[in-house]
Amino acid sequence: MKTLFKLSIAALLATNLFANPLVQEAKKAGLEPIPADDKALEKLIDNPKNKLTPEKIELGLKLYFDPRLSKSALISCNTCHNLAIGGDDNIPVATGHKWRQNPHHLNSPTVYNAVFYQRQFWDGRSPDLEDQATGPIQAPPEMAMHKDMAVKVVKSIPEYAEAFKKIYPKEDITITTIGKAIGAFERILVTPSRYDDFLNGDEKALSKEEQEGLQTFIKVGCASCHNGVALGGSMQPFPVAKPYKYANVGDFKGDKDGKVKTPTLRNVAETAPYFHNGAVWSLEEAVKIMGETELGKDLSDKEVQSIVTFLNALTGAKPQVTYPVLPNSTKDTPKPDLN
Repeated sequence: MKTLFKLSIAALLATNLFANPLVQEAKKAGLEPIPADDKALEKLIDNPKNKLTPEKIELGLKLYFDPRLSKSALISCNTCHNLAIGGDDNIPVATGHKWRQNPHHLNSPTVYNAVFYQRQFWDGRSPDLEDQATGPIQAPPEMAMHKDMAVKVVKSIPEYAEAFKKIYPKEDITITTIGKAIGAFERILVTPSRYDDFLNGDEKALSKEEQEGLQTFIKVGCASCHNGVALGGSMQPFPVAKPYKYANVGDFKGDKDGKVKTPTLRNVAETAPYFHNGAVWSLEEAVKIMGETELGKDLSDKEVQSIVTFLNALTGAKPQVTYPVLPNSTKDTPKPDLN
């Protein structure tokens, strides 16, 4: 036993001694990988108040894609958070019921990796995915469905009613339990990338240029806000050093303290346009603006391109999601209302 203990200590010391200096630098800067170990990942994405089960995830999957949770029966969660194109809608402003745009000109953020955020929504008003999922359903410019009507839809469909009774036996079907099911599904939408492989020990996962980009990303200060597993997700002041170039697009000012939720940089190459108001289509321009606005730095073209090279390495492997066959409506299911 003593020999094995000594060997394990020696191996640990050797690992620390010869670990890639850039990996150590990244972790010192607050960057964390998606765990390679399944059990560690399951623990990280789980919600103690809504423990993940296959049944919850399956029910949440169906509700996520079900347009009957909208007033028009045309809009689902997947409409604005399309899992086929990066988890968002790739348009500047969220557009919902009756083709209405978000009144503050807010952009739809990606749902991929949102489980790692500290807060949800651009103003951070929701603590978790389960709570956040109830918002768009009821918001007039989005799905425009009164919570009582959403509950009526679910209760009118026997397959849903039975699933809720089985999964949440001590709870009535409410907008809260609907949010719990959808949130459970959204918790598994994580996208590990080569960047994670690199931080988890595979030194060849990133090219020389991508590693240089990571180093530049840390050196200039991007990691001061874009950190943690999400590479974002916390509430930060915006702007800090210089006025935001496109502040006149919409009227969003952040929360009561002027803070805005830092968006994840995972899959950022797939989620243009950028910023809370979707005003920037070029990743290079977005990096340049962030340097000026948040860091007070005029980044050189070389620095910008280096960072963008790294950001492209954050495109991850998407979970395989099969479009579900939804249960039929019944005579009691509320009819679509296009008004």
